[in-house]
Amino acid sequence: MTTARRLIVRGRVQGVFYRDWTVETAAALGLAGWVRNLPDGTVEAHVEGPQAAVDRMIAAMHDGPPRAAPDTVDAEQTSAQGYDRFERR
Repeated sequence: MTTARRLIVRGRVQGVFYRDWTVETAAALGLAGWVRNLPDGTVEAHVEGPQAAVDRMIAAMHDGPPRAAPDTVDAEQTSAQGYDRFERR
């Protein structure tokens, strides 16, 4: 069964390859969706796939790539959109 989450990541997450890392990590976990920077300095993502993989992705996003320093990862349930891959927007 597919689950989906909308994520907002706060902290040092722009200018540190966080989006590229998110695309690579999500793809490795077999997830679909997208990630983008927001004007307020946060990163927003839509992640969908098997519940266990979504949970692993959210846990990994608390660390991010080496130069990132996420403070919080807010997750809210949302509807799956049926994406077939994970992309950077």
